[in-house]
Amino acid sequence: MFSQLAKPLIMGILNVTPDSFSDGGKFSDVSAALKQVERMLSEGVDIIDIGGESTRPGSDPVSPAEQQQRVIPVIRAIRKTLNSDILISIDTTASAVAKAAIEAGANIINDISAGLEDPEILNVAATFQVPIILMHRQGTPKTMQDHPYYDDVVPEVINSLLTQIEVALNSGITKENILIDPGIGFGKRKQDNLALLAHLDQFVALGFPVLLGTSRKRFMGSICNVSEPSELVTATAVTTALGVMAGVQLFRVHDVKENRQAADVAWAIKQS
Repeated sequence: MFSQLAKPLIMGILNVTPDSFSDGGKFSDVSAALKQVERMLSEGVDIIDIGGESTRPGSDPVSPAEQQQRVIPVIRAIRKTLNSDILISIDTTASAVAKAAIEAGANIINDISAGLEDPEILNVAATFQVPIILMHRQGTPKTMQDHPYYDDVVPEVINSLLTQIEVALNSGITKENILIDPGIGFGKRKQDNLALLAHLDQFVALGFPVLLGTSRKRFMGSICNVSEPSELVTATAVTTALGVMAGVQLFRVHDVKENRQAADVAWAIKQS
């Protein structure tokens, strides 16, 4: 699905949660969620990433049953009323949620724990033969920003991802169905996030499609002296353009239109 991409893909965030850091509560009912999907489709989105559990720093876990109550009706509604072809990813670390979402029409699993929180999710991906995104995270959402520390963040994150890639392969997931994400903002300090962004080419060199998720992240606000996440659209688009030039293939964002433009212009420059 992702091995021969013609151009970078934009993954639009759809949080059907009451407490996500930037858009919590906005799309927690099916009608509002569908309207947001329609908007993202009109702006050029390639993948809709649906999550029923906030993973902002300090957040508490949500049970798989509650996640399913939030996400499954939205997935079914998208398939029934909007677009039968749009790619849908399920943002969850729980195997039960991933399985139910795929059965409802999702195509991709996006696991921010890379299979560490619920290893059975790797078997779900293998059984259904769907792509899975393995993200690096230090700690849990509840504690990850308390005191994160690395001696040398880039090789440490790479080595952690390589370990989980090997576990995924041993679980029966094919190489073609593995994507990786360095996990910007997940158990990282500002200097760690900047170092990862400066060395995205090293992640691309591993030979797996790379997803970048910087959208409206707090570390950029500290650079720009901005406290409101929604005011970091331009900052996010800058990282998207840099990511394209480094070879990143997927970008997980709140603001589809602006990042679609940034990705397309950077891609045209790179192709020239």
